[in-house]
Amino acid sequence: MTDTRGPQAGEDAEGGAGGRDAEGGADAVGAAGGEGTVAGTPARRRGAPRGGPLARLGEARHLGLVAALVLLALVGLVTRPENFATASNLVSILSLAATIGVITVGMTFVIIGGGIDLSVGAIMALASVWATTLATQSYGPFVMVVCAVLVGTGAGLVNGLLIAYGRLVPFIATLAMLVAARGLAQRMSDRRTQLVQQGNEAIVELSTTRVLGLPLLVYVFALVVAAGWVLLNRTTFGRRTYAVGGNPEAARLAGIDVRRHTVLLYALSGLCCGIAAVLIMARTTTGSSTHGDLYELDAIAAVIIGGTLLTGGRGSIIGSILGLLIFTLITNLFILNGLNTSDQLIAKGLIIVVAVLLQRRGLRSPT
Repeated sequence: MTDTRGPQAGEDAEGGAGGRDAEGGADAVGAAGGEGTVAGTPARRRGAPRGGPLARLGEARHLGLVAALVLLALVGLVTRPENFATASNLVSILSLAATIGVITVGMTFVIIGGGIDLSVGAIMALASVWATTLATQSYGPFVMVVCAVLVGTGAGLVNGLLIAYGRLVPFIATLAMLVAARGLAQRMSDRRTQLVQQGNEAIVELSTTRVLGLPLLVYVFALVVAAGWVLLNRTTFGRRTYAVGGNPEAARLAGIDVRRHTVLLYALSGLCCGIAAVLIMARTTTGSSTHGDLYELDAIAAVIIGGTLLTGGRGSIIGSILGLLIFTLITNLFILNGLNTSDQLIAKGLIIVVAVLLQRRGLRSPT
């Protein structure tokens, strides 16, 4: 059967489609016909330099995020020098960032792919409850970890199937999963906190065992970030994610199975929720239906602040992690200075609004 797409379409699907420097938020989404393209032709093919306007915009955004982190650190040094500049506080910041950070990695993939996932916190809670039931714990820590990962991945897979093949709007599908997963977690635990039993201390050791002064869960977080960066920037899966988020119809015409890829994106998000469930079990030594409350908002906010477009097609793992660290540092500063939690939420809300406004202004600037 003759391939009617022609050589350019096939080449764009694997090579040009999303063939960008993702960390700079740069170049074309290729065959998707998104940013940096004209009539579906990649900007790079038109002779545009690799570091185009969007690349410079992404680099400037990352530098701005780093500057914001430095500014927040200076605020901490000025307001609470005796508490902020300590090794224990640094460990506390990184440990807090680790759990939400793993979820943020999965959220970055979903949003770049043109979706949204409101169920990540509830899925994490469900995975933690399922893994800490007495029946699961009787098989030991390895089975607990596998259970949490499988439950998270399975819930994400359901999200993906409902969205890709059931044609539900991502907002509605994941909102339904949020409610259902939280309710199932409450039913399984009878609204009680389930403790990690003796004999399963290997889970808790992720938080208590330190290497070079940092708990093991921070290294797990770093591995997830590194794996996510490689997957997004150095694989066909990453290029297809940009293409699908930039223009799903053009990506389909270029030979990408958009529905299957969407399912994989949500399954990946669920996998990250399962890993995060293991980390929160290690930190709290419990599984609870209350775990992960509002984590979805923190993850989405971190991704937006990091420069990922809510409409999909552009973003980066590094930007999302920098956004996460900004939010975590703000939380830490509020705690150290004894400020009201409600004021903290107001500050975060203002930051999100400013980030979106700057994002829209940045989109109008490149020509």
